[in-house]
Amino acid sequence: MRALLLDFNGTLSDDEPLLCRIFQELFAEAGKPLSDEEYYAELAGFSDREVIHRWLGRYDAALEQRKIERYLELADGSTIGEEARAAVREAAERVAVGVVSGSARAEIQPVLDAAELSPLITVLVSADDIRRSKPDPEGYLIALHLLGVEPADAAAVEDSEAGVAAAKAAGLYTVGVTTTLPAERLSRADAVASRVDRDLIAGLLSSA
Repeated sequence: MRALLLDFNGTLSDDEPLLCRIFQELFAEAGKPLSDEEYYAELAGFSDREVIHRWLGRYDAALEQRKIERYLELADGSTIGEEARAAVREAAERVAVGVVSGSARAEIQPVLDAAELSPLITVLVSADDIRRSKPDPEGYLIALHLLGVEPADAAAVEDSEAGVAAAKAAGLYTVGVTTTLPAERLSRADAVASRVDRDLIAGLLSSA
């Protein structure tokens, strides 16, 4: 294995409950309240733009900007736990580590900086870099291209159905982590783990 590609929200950063709360606030203001059950059943794992379009039936650029601003007010490096940080550090000693996300770079970069992981991330593909969000594989294909790595030489870690579908469509060995959704909803993944930690990384590296 030459590259490890990680989803950000809910996978590397344990922030899916925070995202749910932010969208609940914004959608309530827009006149269409959202429950926890509806968020995790219908929206978790999609890009911000797709979440807005799916729930409101239209895209709202101003609402997306408010979501970014609200996230930056509430999120910091603490959403990336020490086990996940250690896993990234261990992986970066052996392979290139990338982040592939449907969120804006403006949200992701400050959290990576605060967690002191930015120097270890070789490539970051965000919503700013893609035209088609997960489950489309575009983000992963861009990351592989930037790294100069073939799909057979890389692995992905995802926490959602859309993310797993995107990684698999890109030809990647994919691990689903149950930090956001139960294992049965990640059944398309090649393997399932509880979270991003050193045991997961050690297993991936040893099988490479």
